[in-house]
Formats: sequence, C-alpha cells, structure tokens
Amino acid sequence: MMDIEKIRKDFPMLQSDIIYLDNGATTFKPQAVIETMDSYYRQYTANAHRGDYKLALHVDQAYENVRNIVAEFINCDKDEVVFTSGATEGLNMIAQGYCRRHLHKGDVIISTYAEHASNILPYYRLKEEIGVEIVYVPFDKDGRITVDNFRSVMNEKVKFIAINCVSNVLGYINPIKEICAIAHQYGALVAVDGAQSVPHIKTDVKELDCDFLAFSAHKLCGPTGVGVLYGKKKLLEETEPLLLGGGSNARFNSCGEVLLKDVPYKFEAGTQPIGEVIAMGEAICYLMNIGMDNITNYEHQLRDHLIGSLKQLNNLNLYNPNTDTGIVTFNVKGIFAQDVASYLGNKNICLRSGNHCAKILVDFLHTPATLRCSLYFYNTMEEIDKLVKELQDITIEKCIDVIL
Repeated sequence: MMDIEKIRKDFPMLQSDIIYLDNGATTFKPQAVIETMDSYYRQYTANAHRGDYKLALHVDQAYENVRNIVAEFINCDKDEVVFTSGATEGLNMIAQGYCRRHLHKGDVIISTYAEHASNILPYYRLKEEIGVEIVYVPFDKDGRITVDNFRSVMNEKVKFIAINCVSNVLGYINPIKEICAIAHQYGALVAVDGAQSVPHIKTDVKELDCDFLAFSAHKLCGPTGVGVLYGKKKLLEETEPLLLGGGSNARFNSCGEVLLKDVPYKFEAGTQPIGEVIAMGEAICYLMNIGMDNITNYEHQLRDHLIGSLKQLNNLNLYNPNTDTGIVTFNVKGIFAQDVASYLGNKNICLRSGNHCAKILVDFLHTPATLRCSLYFYNTMEEIDKLVKELQDITIEKCIDVIL
C-alpha cells in the first residue's frame, strides 16, 4: 500500500500549491535523485573509464552499477544496456545504426498512426535514403492496435516493426508480446518506444521478447538528458554506433584501421553525462522500492476517478474514455486547447496542449490540438477534483481574460 502523503514529501516541487498533470512530458524528481546527482558533482567528480586513481575507480563503479540496476528493472543482461541521451537518441540509433545497415529497397517497416515523432521520422529518412516502405497498422474504432489488425499487415516483405508500447496521446497499451511473437514468425524485428510505458508499468523485455526498447530517465523521476537503449546482444553487435570517439574504440591507427569496443561501450563515445546516469539509477531504485505494480494500480485508481468525473461534464469531448493508463485526452467544446491550457496554467494547474508530437494522429482525432492530462503516482484525487471544478466552470470569456 502506497503512502501518498509520505511520497509527496520526497518531491521538493510538490511543496507548493502547484497541480502538475503533465507527467507524460516530464516528471518531478525526488530529493534522493537530486542529492545523488549533486553528490557526484560535489564529492567525486571524475571521468568514467578514463582514470587510474581511486576517485576515478569510484566513478567507474557507480556508473557501471547503473547497468546492473537497469538490467534488474527491465530484466535483461547488463551488456544489453546502452546509456543514451534519452528515448529519441535510442530510437534514432536503432533506425540509423541497425535498419539502415540491414534493410534494403522494397523492405517494409510497420508502424502506427500514433507514434511520437522520434519513432517515425527516422524511418521517413530511411524511406528517402534507401527506399523502404512504411505501412501503418489500422486502428479499431477507438484508435487501438489489435492483434488481428496487426496480423492483417504482416507478410514476408516486412522486416521491421517500430511501435510504441503506450500511446502518448490515447494511453492505450499495445499488445507488444503478441506483436513480437507474430513478427518473429516472419523473421521481422520489433523496436519498442517505451517512453510512456517503462515509468508506469512493469517491463520485462525477456517476457515481451522485443528486440529493442528505448526509454528516457526524465519521465521516470530521473534527470533530463539521459536514457537507455536496450537491445538483444546479438543485434547490438550488428548495430553501428551513431558517434565515434574516445571510449568507443579499443584502438585505431594511421592507416584507418579501427577496432571498436564490445557492446555496450562502442555506443558510448565521448564523455557521458555521468552524474545524470548515476542519478537515473537512483530514480529507478526509487521506483522499484515503491513497486511498479503499486504504481500501476494507484494510477488506475486516479484514472478511474478522473474519467468518471469528466464524464459528468457536458462541455467536453473525451477522446479516450477507455484509456489503459493515466493519459487522458480531451477538449473543451468551443475553446481552443491552448487557450484552455493557459487558463488552467493561470490557476496553477499544468496540462499539455497541442498535438503532443504525434502529428499523424490528428487525422484520426479530427482536431489539430487536444488537452492531455497525464497522471503519476504522486498525484492525488484532490488534485483531480480541482481540475474538474475548473473545467466545469470554464468559459471562453474567462480564457480571453487570462490571455489579455
């Protein structure tokens, strides 16, 4: 059982009257994470994998221990954990480092209309550069990806699937395990955007049998500018690094002969964000101490309360009343989404407005912008009630007054 009052005391940003409901974009950081990163910069700053002195050894151990933490968190081997700048870099590494090398003209990549820009734009580039084809899985009437609909687009020409585990707009959990099983029957690989899933639901890459997975630390109470790319070791060995430099090579000579290090180190050229990596490990430990199942269950309670309350209002268009997660997307009738967000922001309630980097999805939703409320385990029922009260009383005149 989670003690929400105790948990909220861990977060300095929650010690004000702010109501933060934009957790799909980024999350607040607990004091333990802040102190962990501060400790690196104050007490043992040195490069990882570069020094032959005790201080550097301490950094090496702290840095590499995070691979063990991540491996436990998502159930993989530590050599399959690559540190990145975030999900965007990880997803681009998959597209440019693996697909560009192994896919050919006429090969098919399957994706969905609900992908974040980071998980579709890299494949648009491959379409231009090498002539791959992109096929989208059809939605059902609610905007979900079903196993049957996925199966309907699979054939021998499909070589790769790029898909999110959780839509950052509609909040649906895609059937990744079933998708991976079907894809592998055809010899295709599956890369999963885990940015919206890993922070909220227990993730076991071996159970899912996905080939790649990328996620960001800042969406799971960690620092910005750091994340993880998971890949099956054999596939990482077949993937070219995007960057070359110090730390990624074992040796090179004036003839141009280069020997890269083994995975995962060949992907981590240059000086890494060491303090951020170590703080990411602390954030993951924080989540594991609470328990991912506890986090999921509590978020479902928040979601049910929010959806039930919003359904009582007759001035809203609710786009995902059956969302699987704490992502709830809606509009106020007759008022542009950004105007509503500005009005709520003036009341110290933080929501996201816009297309949420899923720009193809607007065609399905038939609106250029929506409001997105994205919940996390430190939110409360009382915060939801305050949001709903403001939405109940909102008018276009009130929004104009705030804008002016």
